[in-house]
Amino acid sequence: MTDLLLRTGHVVLVLAVVLLAAHLGRLVARAVRQPEVIGEILAGILTVPVVLAAAGPGGLAAVLPTGVVGSLKVIGEIGLVLFLVGVAHELRHGESGLGAKAVGWVTVGSFVPALLTGLTMAAWVLFAAGPDLRGTAPAPALVLMVAVAFSVTAVPVLARILEDRRMVDTPPGRLSMAAAVVTDSAAWLLLVVAVGINGGVLVSLVLLVLGIAATVTGRLLLRRRTATSAAQRFPKSTAVAVAALALLAAFAFEHWGMTAVFGAFVIGLALPAGPWTAVVRPLMRFGRLLVPVFFVVAGFGLANAPRADIPWLAMLLAIVLAVVGKVGGSYLGARLGRQDRRTALVIGILMNTRGLTEIVVLQAGYSAGLLPVGLFFALVVMALFTTAMTGPLLSLVERRAPLAPRPPAVPRRRG
Repeated sequence: MTDLLLRTGHVVLVLAVVLLAAHLGRLVARAVRQPEVIGEILAGILTVPVVLAAAGPGGLAAVLPTGVVGSLKVIGEIGLVLFLVGVAHELRHGESGLGAKAVGWVTVGSFVPALLTGLTMAAWVLFAAGPDLRGTAPAPALVLMVAVAFSVTAVPVLARILEDRRMVDTPPGRLSMAAAVVTDSAAWLLLVVAVGINGGVLVSLVLLVLGIAATVTGRLLLRRRTATSAAQRFPKSTAVAVAALALLAAFAFEHWGMTAVFGAFVIGLALPAGPWTAVVRPLMRFGRLLVPVFFVVAGFGLANAPRADIPWLAMLLAIVLAVVGKVGGSYLGARLGRQDRRTALVIGILMNTRGLTEIVVLQAGYSAGLLPVGLFFALVVMALFTTAMTGPLLSLVERRAPLAPRPPAVPRRRG
């Protein structure tokens, strides 16, 4: 009993320190005009290496023993699942109010070239890089995983950037958000396929079909008046039930060889709009609070991974290809969608934001054995670098070509 209390107290203390470090990371990121998630990710990933450098392996083992790390992993996964339920719900119910042609071109431009640059990176890893970057995953799974990593745009971080810069209702803001919703939905699906290839194609196809069936069935049941009324009258109890169901689905799919992300998305996509949105948002906020714990566990895995040289060439190549694929492809797509050059350039810069979503995707690939530690590290650096580019590049474009003010709305005549 005493050991249990001591371990619980140890976990609570470490959790408090992690959340404090995440808060400080957000403050620093905000001070240098970067997305707050950059500070959270760096604070989480660097916590373990800093402790290791300061106290050595013995000190790290005392601060983060195996039992505490296991508890933190569970807490981080719970936060991640609840957060992704909200992300999936928003992806499903986001509305752009824009022309289908413009959205279509921007979506194709931001997704297809990024996939191609990801395939280029994967080909370099397979045929030119060393075995430390190649790993042991099946080639098709590795190729698809890297392609997905290059195609992602972080919808939550993008939304925050648009809000901070008051660009939500601007043409580039609305077009980039609409395209990001579509591309991220496709990227999550491809991630599931990539993990499935590694674990067994037939089983993964069966689970994928079951997940889609569960999503459709859930939407039909939850749209009924009885379920909607219960969500309106008992939002807190309903939120607890949704959280429990999401965690059950996530860990069940992970146990069956898929990624927990898929289970979270099944529940998030099954929830209709209306009163269910008020149920999901508190879960998303709570999950978002715990996500930094997920980064600390990722940092612990990196600190204890087999040592390898820093893959400088892989990092440089990944950054260059990522920028070319997203910024260049999105710019081309926006121009084909008949947007002016400034709007197209701003859309390209916004679509290059990868942030939290990219880290989650990479961690899923790393945990599934698709990405060796060197390649995982290179792609994490790419995700942070491309996200950090967004603010300075937008400021540069704004200084060189300020956004023209909108004309005042003309009131409609009655009658």
